[in-house]
Amino acid sequence: MPSDPLVILGGSFATGRDYWEMRPALEKLSRGPVSIVQVTRLDWALSLTGFGWARILKKLDTTVRRALGETGAAKVVLVGHSLGGVIGRLYLSPRPFRGHVYAGRDVVRCLVTLGSPHLNRRGSFMRRWVGRKYPGAYFAPEVQYVAVAGKALLGDRNGSREERAAFRGYRHLCGRGDVWGDGTVPLASALLEGALPVVLDGVFHSPRRGRRWYGNTRTVWRWWDAAGPCLADGEKGDGAGDERLDLFLTNS
Repeated sequence: MPSDPLVILGGSFATGRDYWEMRPALEKLSRGPVSIVQVTRLDWALSLTGFGWARILKKLDTTVRRALGETGAAKVVLVGHSLGGVIGRLYLSPRPFRGHVYAGRDVVRCLVTLGSPHLNRRGSFMRRWVGRKYPGAYFAPEVQYVAVAGKALLGDRNGSREERAAFRGYRHLCGRGDVWGDGTVPLASALLEGALPVVLDGVFHSPRRGRRWYGNTRTVWRWWDAAGPCLADGEKGDGAGDERLDLFLTNS
């Protein structure tokens, strides 16, 4: 049987270019096609409002339906990075949103969130609204949830400039700044209740030269291997797999 197609929904103000390394890695691991939702910077600029979320949801739905139509598959695996993971949670709902029903739970087998700010104590209204309306892994077990979180930087009020920035960002999201996270989103915010948790040491939130982030080939392997029951053939990875990883990287 062919593998389910994958759909990537990026994070705030990210472009398709940011996922060029992630896409071929996922194609190789899943043995299936991978599509990237084409969200513009204007779409993200409007994402503080429900209107902006509706624009992104429509593009997500179009990409999902196209992937299903081209492959003949019944469901997709949806990978949402950062805010894309929170929007993905709303996409699953069968309830109308601004006059449109997406009912993504009928066409999404697994939702994978990468560094998504699920817990938002003082975040935007829309993010907090999703948390109240559809808390945790709301549509499980019909949809499987995987929450991937990077553990790369400890927030420190009196530390380096980067540690101070992380402290402020973490505190804004989860109420405490002196915690671990990916430099942008703390672990407490990225891990979703009821989802399979995957914590990756040394992984940062966004792509930057010389740093590992969720979309690097080696990092993609790590979270894919850890979340095997949801993503591949129903067989859980062993979490190590160094020989298989070396072979994968060599053949990539």
